[in-house]
Formats: sequence, C-alpha cells, structure tokens
Amino acid sequence: MCGIAGFVNIDNIDINKVHKSLVHRGPDAHDSYTNNNVTLIHNRLAIQDLSTNASQPMCIKEYVIILNGEIYNHYELKKKLTEYNFKSNSDTETLLYLFIKYGPDCLHELDGMFAFSIFHIPSRKLFFARDRSGKKPLYYFQKDEKFFFASELGTIRENISLEVNEKHINAFLRLGFFYKEQTPYKNVYALPAGSYAWLNTDTMGIKINKWWDISDFYKREPISLSKNEVIERVDSHLNLAIKRRLESSDLEVGSFLSGGIDSGLIVAIAAHHKRDLKAFTVAFEGQYDESSLAKSVAKKYDLEHKIIHIDYSNLLNDIEKILMNYGEPFADSSAIPSYYVSREAKKYVTVILNGDGGDELFGGYRRYVPFSKINFFNIGRLNRMLIKSVSSILPYPDNKMSIYNYFYRLLSFSNKPNALELYLSTTTDIFEDYIDSFYNHEVGLDAINLDIMTLISNNKNGLNKIMNIDFDSVFCADLLVKMDIATMANSLEGRSPMLSKELLEFAPTLPTKYKVQKTKTKYILRQLSKKYLPSQYINQPKRGFEIPLKKWVDNELSEIIHDYLNKPELVTNFIQPKFVEGVLNKKISMQSEKRAKILWSLFVTEVWYRNSFKTAL
Repeated sequence: MCGIAGFVNIDNIDINKVHKSLVHRGPDAHDSYTNNNVTLIHNRLAIQDLSTNASQPMCIKEYVIILNGEIYNHYELKKKLTEYNFKSNSDTETLLYLFIKYGPDCLHELDGMFAFSIFHIPSRKLFFARDRSGKKPLYYFQKDEKFFFASELGTIRENISLEVNEKHINAFLRLGFFYKEQTPYKNVYALPAGSYAWLNTDTMGIKINKWWDISDFYKREPISLSKNEVIERVDSHLNLAIKRRLESSDLEVGSFLSGGIDSGLIVAIAAHHKRDLKAFTVAFEGQYDESSLAKSVAKKYDLEHKIIHIDYSNLLNDIEKILMNYGEPFADSSAIPSYYVSREAKKYVTVILNGDGGDELFGGYRRYVPFSKINFFNIGRLNRMLIKSVSSILPYPDNKMSIYNYFYRLLSFSNKPNALELYLSTTTDIFEDYIDSFYNHEVGLDAINLDIMTLISNNKNGLNKIMNIDFDSVFCADLLVKMDIATMANSLEGRSPMLSKELLEFAPTLPTKYKVQKTKTKYILRQLSKKYLPSQYINQPKRGFEIPLKKWVDNELSEIIHDYLNKPELVTNFIQPKFVEGVLNKKISMQSEKRAKILWSLFVTEVWYRNSFKTAL
C-alpha cells in the first residue's frame, strides 16, 4: 500500500512537499522519477517484499510504474511470465511484466485493489488504472496543457491552485456523496472505478475506457445451482480470497471483528489459514455492544482478541483534522469511529482484514426486503397517490430501529415522484422531504439520473436494480472512500476479501432467493455461517457503527457547528439561508435524527471550504 502522484508540464512543483502530503500513505520510503516533462512520485508502505528491490518508481526496460495497492494473486500470475527475469518478490514487478506482455487486458486477470500508473518512455504515453470496485483512489487535475494526479485530493489541492465546483457541491449536498468522477474542484476528476486511461504527454489528450462493470454481471441470467452448491461455491471463493490476502504480506495480518456475520466469517476462515490471528472489536459505552458476540468467535478459534474502547473525549480537537483527511466534504459520520478504530489497530498490525462488500453483494440491508418482493421503481402513479395519502397522516417515528420506523420509511419512499428521490430516501436520506430548501435541487444530478434510469431499464429484477445502484453510488463513493481514508490516515492497510475478483463476478448472478428470503437478508451468507460461527451470530440484524450523531450535534460539537453555520460562507449559495438558520436554531419542526444529518452535511461542507480556501475558525 502506498501513495502515488505525478505531473506533466508543470515546472514549479516542490516534490518534497508532495511526498510530505502522502507520508501517512507511505511512511517507509519515497522516491521520484523524471523524464523531460513527466514526473512520477511514490511513497511506500512496505508490505510485500520489504527489500529495496521492490522500491518504486520501478523501471524495467522502456517502462516505469508506480502502484498503490496490492495484487493478491500475483504469485499465481507470475507463473505465466517465465520468460522474464525477476529481481524481486513484489507484486509491482509482476504487474509491470503482465502489462508489458498483455497490455490493458492484464487487468481482467488481477485479484486486488489498485490504482497505478505506467509510463511508456518511447511513446510518451501514461497509462492509469483502477480496480473493479474503486477501492484504491486516483484523482487528476487537467487544465490547458497541465496535468497532475495523486492518490488523494489533498495532495492536488496543496500543489495546484484550484477553484470550487459549485455544480458538484450542489449535487453533493443533495446526494451525500460525490458521484463517480465528480469532485468539489473545477478541472479535478476521479478516474471512475473499473476504468483505465491513456494520456498522451505530447498532445495532452486523454482517453478513458471502462474495463469492468458490475452491471454486466447483473444482466446475466441467474445461475441454476442448488442451495448447497451455492454455499459451496461462496465458501470456496471466500477461502481463496482470504488465503490470498493473508499470504500476500510479509507483515502480520489482523482482522476487524464485529457482531455481524461478514466480519465473523472473515475471521473464522482466516483462523483456519493463520494461527494466532489478532482480531479487533469495537465496544461502544452506553450503546449496543457487540463485543460479547465477538468474544464467542474469539474463544471458538483461539484468537488474540483485542477490544477497542473508542475515546471521544478529544473529538472536538480532532474533528477538523479527521474531516480534512478526505480533501472533500464527507458526510458519512461513521468516518469518525472508523478513524479512531484504525488508529488503535495500527498499534498492533499494519494490515487488517474487513467485511466490506458483504451487504452490497449478498443483500444485507433491510431495504432490500421490500425490493425483493416489489419493483418500487415501477409502482405506478395511482398507487403512489394512495400511498402518499396514507403516509401524510402518520406521525414521525421516535425510534429509528423500530418496526414502525421501517414501515414509515417504506411508505415514505414508495410515494416519491421519480427514481432518484425514491433511491435517496432509502439510502442517505439527508434532505429528502426538504428539497425545496435548495435554490435548485437538480443541479449536478444529470449523470446519476441517467445512470439510474439506464440500470432500471436494463434489469427487470427490483432487488438487482437497487443493489446495482448501491454498488455504483453509495458503496463506491462513500463506504470505500471512508475506509480507505480512515485506514491510510493511520498508515494501516485495509483488505476486503468480499471484494475479490471471484466474488464480485459471482454474487450478482445469484437468484434473489439466495440473497433475501422472506424477511431474512443475506440469506446465503447466513447459511454458510452455520459452518463457521456460533449459533447466536446467524440471525443478528445488520448494524453499522452506532453513531451518536444527534448527541454530538447537540453537545460535544454544538459550539463548533454553530460557529461554522451561524454565518456560513458556502452552503447558502445552494440552500436558502432562512432554512439553514431555522434548522440550526430548531425553528423548523423535524425529527431530531434528520436535523442532525442535515446540520452534519452543512457543517462538513463549511469545514472543507474554509480549511481549503479560507482561514479556518
């Protein structure tokens, strides 16, 4: 795992400043390569082949490579490269030889998380690529004849003079995330997940191609396998993925362990492949505590179990630093515990397994239950009117985990007038029911609107539709970004076996009955869990980090939130000042949870803006 950057046709870049901005991603070594107008920069977190033979930028023949990430099956792929003389045991060298031999087609062979660039010296062309799900980030600035790319937006912002992209900020406030290539800066883009690009460093023309898309697998006919055959196939794929992620490290690998079946399966299978596995569980005081469930798995597999008690006593002092790690407004408040748990885990290991992707691939969210029965995207105008009349007379639920809240939200999203509003009301649900507070709530949403309508028309299955949309939006743009930044800010590498090549391409082809059965989510993983986990694990509901956001907004962070929002400098360009003031001072009647989410979204936007372009408070 590393940090990468580079630039073309820019003369005044301080390379040491670039290295410093990426040191948390690669504290072990750093170097750079320059050839005329092209410079490549690398910061290394040494995990595979700790010798200097694996140093980057790595030059072989006419090619130079810088890699952020890991290729977990590189030992298997290396067997196809017998004609080459290897000087290291690193996945970087294997990847470069694969590219030399096969070109971009080599991407289909890789099981890994990666963002890399290869410079072909004779043709003066730069190649860029990202992994299937976009687990590893890659951003680039392009204007006039200048080009700058990096693993983090903060690196670009610190070295290039940038302007706010108000169209994308408006879309962020509406969505709760930056969709696909969008960023909060003008002329700065994310290379989309599952994409590669060629940049001609003479003409500065860039061409982007999509090399992998999960929707291609959702379009396939569901597989015809029995339940036992599916369980065996998932078991085999998951064992292979975990084995690869354990073996492709010269440092100790640990694992996060919650009370959920995803991390439970990861840990249980990892324990079969590795003795003395360290597992880390978060315990929240005064909230639902999963540590007792985690202890049962730790005891069963004789794990070295460490329970982490997150201390929020310094939250006020840490909050701006945590948020600014992202280089963009980041609205997911679970970024806070993710940062703290990563910081604690780093004290013991440098590589950590997690269960990311299990819910999105195997149907783990409660909202998937109704979508497995009803295609809400095609519910019909008359039915929407009837549902709207019923939901309008119901009171707000007090308990967000109650059955009544579930029923209320089901009615609420069913009466939405279009697919995007329906989708957002089931997921981020920040400004839903208050979109009139925007001057124009549709600005910046053309891309996601088009993609959602395309996915809806391409798939008759309602569950597959929303799972496909989830993967392309909230999962890639929010959850994976959160975990990448939270771990790498602490020089910790997070590995996600559920996102292996085999599982990413197998899970979408499963029939609905193996994902959601009656009211049971993640059905096939629950069946597999019977082989590995204590019985009390099997029927546990989906829980993320239990975030006391409402408490923070009203107490620990109340003063700083009021300081930023009493006289906002950016958000009132998009949202009416009277609404912001009304929510801040409780002059508008709404659910306390909704108020906290809205204030948090506005707050993180102001924090980013003032720390990036103004003088922070």
